Amino acid sequence: MEISSVIAAAQAHVTRQFEQHTQPVLVYHNKAHTLQVVQAAEQITAYYRLPEEELMVVMLAVWFHDMGYLLGERQQHEQAGADAAYAFALAQGLPENAAKAVAGCILATRIPQAPKDLLEQIVCDADLFHLGSKDFSKRNKLLRAETELSSGHKISGTDWAKTSILFLESHKYHTAYCQTLLKQQKEENLEKLRSKLEQKQSEVLKEQEKEKEKKQQKADKPEKDKAEKDKRSNRGVETMFRTTSTNHIRLSSMADSKANIMISVNAIIISVLLSVLLRKLEDYPNFILPAILFLTTSVTTIVFSVLATRPNVTTGRFTDLDIRSKKANLLFFGNFHQMSYQEYEDGMETIMNNGEYLYSNMIHDIYNLGVVLGRKYKLLRFAYNTFMFGIIASVLAFTIAALFFPTKG
Repeated sequence: MEISSVIAAAQAHVTRQFEQHTQPVLVYHNKAHTLQVVQAAEQITAYYRLPEEELMVVMLAVWFHDMGYLLGERQQHEQAGADAAYAFALAQGLPENAAKAVAGCILATRIPQAPKDLLEQIVCDADLFHLGSKDFSKRNKLLRAETELSSGHKISGTDWAKTSILFLESHKYHTAYCQTLLKQQKEENLEKLRSKLEQKQSEVLKEQEKEKEKKQQKADKPEKDKAEKDKRSNRGVETMFRTTSTNHIRLSSMADSKANIMISVNAIIISVLLSVLLRKLEDYPNFILPAILFLTTSVTTIVFSVLATRPNVTTGRFTDLDIRSKKANLLFFGNFHQMSYQEYEDGMETIMNNGEYLYSNMIHDIYNLGVVLGRKYKLLRFAYNTFMFGIIASVLAFTIAALFFPTKG
């Protein structure tokens, strides 16, 4: 059999398995990682110039070494991958000793690695080739992400840096080729991790110091913090009252403007009706009822528009009892316009010296504005509805009178 055809079959089989059994959690142990390990194995085997049979064992092992992540438990992925590779090798007609050699190479990658011969050493070094490459930082981040996804727990940068440092310090390459080629870059990667860990630990210490200072300041100045909180709270309440009152006044102004429009429009309509149309009713008696309907619509609309804008005059007086029982609202002119200045000043001083009473007056004032607005918009809505339906009815009445009850000449 041709060695190249067996390796090509393994490549096709493993690629198909990764495509058919996609797992979002495998952001590191995926097809891309397998391809990188295959490339590393090709580089190492080219240096050692292995015979074709041994080359086939290595290449089958690196293609299948992470298949276990698709077939079984993460903790037992080496055994699952070895079983899959063993079965594939026998299916391809390879002798049993070759199939066992492939499975042995995959099992040798179990951490801590303990390869027994050169083939197992090559597979182990290819699997962790990235530890001595410039891609280490990128691959290490992907491994951290996969570990977090699979465990369901977030790993802090400090803890992951410590784990990575311990792993790099305990790891060693087994082949002389990798020991020579990757030693310097691996040391640089290890040094970067140590520097990063020191930086993170320094940042943690600074954060702890800041937190301690904040706690100390909070313990030293509780009254100041409370006063600031009350100040912010009061400022927010004042803003709420100011915004609400402004909105109510703006809505009241809009209602008055709409009522004025209705009054003006219907006054013009009435003028036209009285000056022009009524003179012609003797000649066109069939238009009498439509004209009356039109006139009634305009008059009704004006009445409700006037009611919507008509001011409500109150007594304009309050008593000392009203002040003491907190019933007087001195923020509305209608409650004090007939009082003397001295009486009003005394009442206002009472309110200003009592924050609770002041807020009560402001709430009362906003509520009264809302009640007035509700009445205005209710009357205004009735006026608009009367005008709209009245106009429609009047036009229909004029049309019917003109078409079905024409004046006889």
